[in-house]
Amino acid sequence: MELGSILQFLDNKTILVTGATGYLAKIFVEKILRVQPNVKKFYLLLRAADAKSATERLRDEVIGKDLFRVLREKHGAGLHSFISEKVTPVPGDISHEDLGVKDSYLKDEMWREIDVMLNFAATTNFDERYDVALDINTLGALHVLNFAKKCVKIKMLVHVSTAYVCGEDAGLILEQPYHMGMAKKGDEKIDINFEKRMVQEKLNELKLEDVPEKEITSAMKDFGIERARLFGWPNTYVFTKAMGEMLLVNFKDSLPLVIIRPTMVASTYKEPFPGWIEGVRTIDSLIVGYGKGRVTCFISGPRSTLDVIPADMVVNAIIVAMVARAKQHSEIIYHLGSSFRNPVNFSNLHDFSFRYFIEHPWINKEGESVKVGKGIVLTSMPKFYTYMAIRFLLPLKALQLFNTLLFKKYQDLYTVLDRRVKLVMRLGDLYKPYVFFEGIFDDLNSEKLRIISKETCHETDIFDFDPMNIDWDDYMMNVHIPGLVKYEM
Repeated sequence: MELGSILQFLDNKTILVTGATGYLAKIFVEKILRVQPNVKKFYLLLRAADAKSATERLRDEVIGKDLFRVLREKHGAGLHSFISEKVTPVPGDISHEDLGVKDSYLKDEMWREIDVMLNFAATTNFDERYDVALDINTLGALHVLNFAKKCVKIKMLVHVSTAYVCGEDAGLILEQPYHMGMAKKGDEKIDINFEKRMVQEKLNELKLEDVPEKEITSAMKDFGIERARLFGWPNTYVFTKAMGEMLLVNFKDSLPLVIIRPTMVASTYKEPFPGWIEGVRTIDSLIVGYGKGRVTCFISGPRSTLDVIPADMVVNAIIVAMVARAKQHSEIIYHLGSSFRNPVNFSNLHDFSFRYFIEHPWINKEGESVKVGKGIVLTSMPKFYTYMAIRFLLPLKALQLFNTLLFKKYQDLYTVLDRRVKLVMRLGDLYKPYVFFEGIFDDLNSEKLRIISKETCHETDIFDFDPMNIDWDDYMMNVHIPGLVKYEM
């Protein structure tokens, strides 16, 4: 199969992007507008009440970001007219039928014009409310699929999932689909309609009992974790994403489908410039916490691999996969990661963080340099619990006793510290499957795509997604951590 010109494929195409204010979606839109200004149109679906609100979100949360700096420099004063011509903000919500698009004229126009749809929309909180995660990650995927089927010119649907739909699998993890009802453990099959009914019954029950909204949120978060672990997934996020994939594979019919499964997405490697990041992601909370002097230990298994992939490489792979699918390439699932071809260990994260913040100390709000210690690496959860008990829980118990003897004089301090310790323990529980993860993501389909691209496309350098090209020491020390610090300051 010949890939041909990627830029030619993008020429005069109309593309719908959901979750348009999200990290990867923004990088995808910026990339295409920059390298192929002859793209016909982007419809960007944004959660908004009306067109005015959608336009404001587009301006403030997408085009106004530093990510678009290169595009601004390229177009200068003409950027506004260029964006107005190429980008249409669409108020909507994937948790509703027809993506919540209320303007019937706009909806008909989209169904007539759209060539490619990309679903980036997701809630990525590990312990999201089950009702919210189910609506967006699972049923939202089905709503996107149904909308795509109504587009008369549609060439494919690209769905961005996560490699961690694998749950806590170990060993070599293949690029295989999840079929309807497939659970990770136990004999019981997953019935998504039953999950919907259970969610509604749970909400009705809580509301009948007049439970405060804050407690409803807590209960629905716990309920999501409970349902996920019943079927063998560690958290609500990956469970609901897996169910979303099930619906897509089961109901796609003849619609060409591509499922992208990135691992831990990090800052940009090269484009539009190195080190752009938005949001503190999985590993980043550890790096930031360590730099600020709040994290004094790292948890990682001796065989745990840290599977990281820069965001611009993910976007490049998505674009190349789009072109390959249009050429009737049969593969539909792509792992985008580094653990198979260019692995980096979790223990390296500790080393990178220590070296960086020794050379470039974090400056706190008082303008003072934060001194970091070497810290310790805990290689099991029992060691983590022991560390927490000695370092925090025992002193907290002493403070509780002291507070009682002094008639609650230190109650505010105790409450704050107790809340922090409980949060750390909960985060430890949520992150446990990833810091002790012993899976390696096979990327055979992605490698085939790289080979086809290198052999039959002259634009490979513009759309590089080869993890073998990454020097982890250079990337972490000179690109990722500096970008993260810049974002956090």
